[in-house]
Amino acid sequence: MQMLVAGDWTDGSDAIPVINPYDNSEIDTVPRATAEDIERAVGYAVKGAEKIRKTTGYDRYHILMRAAELMIERREDLARTITLEEGKIIGEARLEVDRARETIVCSAEEAKRLGAEVVPLDGAPGGGNKFGFTLRVPCGVVLAITPFNFPLNLVCHKVGPAFAAGNSVIVKPATDTPLVALKLARLLLDAGAPPEALQVVTGGGGEIGGILCADPRIRKISFTGSRDVGESICRAAGLKKVTMELGSNAPVIVLPDADIEKAAKAIAVTGYANAGQVCISAQRILTHNDIYGDLLHCLSSEVEGLTTGNPFDEGVRLGPMVRERDAERVQAWIQEAARAGGRLIRGGERQGAVVQPAIVADVDREMRISCEELFGPAVGLTPFESVDDAIASANATNYGLSAAVFTENLTNAMRFAREVESGNIHINWGSQWRADLMPYGGLKESGFGKEGPKYAVEEMTETKMVVMHL
Repeated sequence: MQMLVAGDWTDGSDAIPVINPYDNSEIDTVPRATAEDIERAVGYAVKGAEKIRKTTGYDRYHILMRAAELMIERREDLARTITLEEGKIIGEARLEVDRARETIVCSAEEAKRLGAEVVPLDGAPGGGNKFGFTLRVPCGVVLAITPFNFPLNLVCHKVGPAFAAGNSVIVKPATDTPLVALKLARLLLDAGAPPEALQVVTGGGGEIGGILCADPRIRKISFTGSRDVGESICRAAGLKKVTMELGSNAPVIVLPDADIEKAAKAIAVTGYANAGQVCISAQRILTHNDIYGDLLHCLSSEVEGLTTGNPFDEGVRLGPMVRERDAERVQAWIQEAARAGGRLIRGGERQGAVVQPAIVADVDREMRISCEELFGPAVGLTPFESVDDAIASANATNYGLSAAVFTENLTNAMRFAREVESGNIHINWGSQWRADLMPYGGLKESGFGKEGPKYAVEEMTETKMVVMHL
């Protein structure tokens, strides 16, 4: 496929293959953008920002709603593209398309809500004959850097609010999964979006990411990805607005009064969806000694039913990881934990990029499978003796994106909500759950700023204070 630069679908001087992770076949190619391509894109985006900010919220609303209608019409093509380039099972890919459509609808609604606020200046000394109000204005040019694991919905979470707020957008999709982002761009143009509103440049982050992030004409960066890349972007960005959605190693605490079957079913869903390649996947299962064996038995039975294979097979529950080298790393971490004293209860075998869903018991909190972000289809169980111990363990990490607790005790649930250092807290479900309209973001090294269209629009606008001296 061609990339979208300065209003034109264009090739590059070199091509990057897009690989099907299940069978390692080449699906397509995309251009490798050059510094000259980036210069054209940014220059065009600056002009586009001036044009887009003059469109009405009503007009932007209708364009986004038309895009949502087209997403229904093109649902199967978008879903199959996700499965082909990422390896996500087809059922999860269809769900992603449906969620992405909801994200666009929510963004459309926010385009009509960019309101002002009256500031009561008569409450300040000397303010009796003053009238004050705020104006919210677009940032200008937004750079959206998106990951491979939700290659459509997370693009929509950036493009939708940016356009709703009146910005122009440059999308730099993940190199492994650029095709569905390019198809979304074509869809938005078909829905009536001005060509100046959106560009998609393809290429390696190490090759073009730094050029984009350092450009002072880009006024807002929204990034979803790893903690280390996020830090490098912040260093390059300089004085501009930045939203960071970074990594995690989400804890799930199971207290002795929990419904064990409910906990096991939820962990089996939230630990292994998308082959574990979700930043809020259940990873560290902190389980009270009194129920440790019972939970392990129930969870093992649930995981036993997670079949792996061709992601287009409707009966398959886990497809491949996006890259074979990632599967090799996950397998190595599982084996490392087993050698260090963990018990491999099931799974961990690998064939190509497919890793069998694994459970590792008796995980020490210093093992990499516990203290770093695994990002693969495995969970580790660690016993604890008290609620204090569990909360301390949950917080003993640099991350803080999502956490969960299973308990039937309201006091313990509220204590967990107050004391666990995480941007998303779940009671009686696993750590992996997100409504696309809710504020979503992390604490500590899991990032800063919030997504969810309402909150992203706030991040992608700036506030002017107007004082009328009467």
